[in-house]
Amino acid sequence: MFEDEQERHIYTVSELTQNIKFVLEDAFGYVWVEGEISNLRSPGSGHLYFTLKDQFSELRAVMFKNSNTQLKFDLEDGLHVLCYGKITVYEKRGEYQIKVEYIEPKGYGALMLALEQLKKKLASEGLFDARYKKQIPFLPQKIGIVTSITGAAIRDILRVLRRRFYNLHIFIYPVRVQGEYAAAEIARAIREFNSMMEKMDVLIVGRGGGSIEDLWAFNEEIVARAIFDSEIPVISAVGHERDWTISDFVADLRAPTPSAAAEMVVRKKAELEDTITQLSRRLTLTIQGVVDKKRKIVEMYAGHYGLKRIQDLIPEKMQRIDELQMRMKNRITDLVNSRKEALKTLAGSYGLKRIKELIPNKKQRIEELQARTIMKMEELISAHKEKLGYITHHLNNLNPLSILSRGYSLSIDVETGKILKDSVQLKVGDKIRTKLFKGGFISRVEKIEKEDESRRLL
Repeated sequence: MFEDEQERHIYTVSELTQNIKFVLEDAFGYVWVEGEISNLRSPGSGHLYFTLKDQFSELRAVMFKNSNTQLKFDLEDGLHVLCYGKITVYEKRGEYQIKVEYIEPKGYGALMLALEQLKKKLASEGLFDARYKKQIPFLPQKIGIVTSITGAAIRDILRVLRRRFYNLHIFIYPVRVQGEYAAAEIARAIREFNSMMEKMDVLIVGRGGGSIEDLWAFNEEIVARAIFDSEIPVISAVGHERDWTISDFVADLRAPTPSAAAEMVVRKKAELEDTITQLSRRLTLTIQGVVDKKRKIVEMYAGHYGLKRIQDLIPEKMQRIDELQMRMKNRITDLVNSRKEALKTLAGSYGLKRIKELIPNKKQRIEELQARTIMKMEELISAHKEKLGYITHHLNNLNPLSILSRGYSLSIDVETGKILKDSVQLKVGDKIRTKLFKGGFISRVEKIEKEDESRRLL
């Protein structure tokens, strides 16, 4: 049944596995394999281990650290991918596998997938939330700009700023805006502006438009977190109208272009001057309205003799001031006398010669303080009396009775109760109550004279 034992070629497990390895690797070499990722593992070594599968089969895969660091997106279970790598055999377990060197998402660009993954991650952490957005200053004086010093963006920004408001302090931090080191430089510039002693009022971070690869630095997580951590409000100005980056979502304000960012941050001087003029007019009208309202209130009280009550209160208040003045003088005198008695008692109780010697000097000092205090109080009371007298004088001038005492009278329509100021308010037959300085009378209108006729009579 079996060949002669001497003609048999017997392999050890290792020899057979090694032979299969040679044959397999020689037959296939590097290949593209399509499949779905499952059982993804990432141990501390930094290597990635996973299984590629389809409906019928599975293939083990490994991606070593030096290859996976080049990935623009994160691997995850369920992701449909295209893998490029070398077919090999893992001799220890006798399993064949693919050693992956490059991966791209199936049907979806790697950069776009990375962008969506980072957006999802940062959104879940709240970096896009409106509650964290800082207010852009109304008219900033110090503006920091993070962009390339040689690009069109810086020229556009400076042109707009100088045209709209010339006396601004502009600080430029030159950075690379694309390439391997661009994201790190942009993030460092934002942090440097925040650490400066002279803080900026606002930062503009951006560049001109381009492909997704050109704009990729503004999609990096390091830039997004630098913008979010900035204490200075940040305006993101990346690309053209249709280009949106992670920086736009995180920033306090998004501008579609660099020149638009400059327009947002500084309003035109002429617009500001026009706004100030309009506000000044509105303020004037408001003040005039308040004054007119208060004038009507005073006229109303004057018509109802309200000032007479105020005038009646003045003598009462003057009397109250005099009483307080006397009580204050008496209180000061009592206080001084009590201190004198205390000193006398002290001297009598202890018989201290030194205290007796000091008493005349202290007594003189107390009397001086008493006199100065009384003088100050009298000056204060006198000033208040003078002010009260001034108010009384003006109230007397406003008092209708004072006006009536000079020969004038006050006429009121008996039916409506309104004060009569113009003959157009009357018609023949109206009953009028006239108030004189002393007494008054009621009359009925027989004839109405216009303003010109009444002046001829005077």
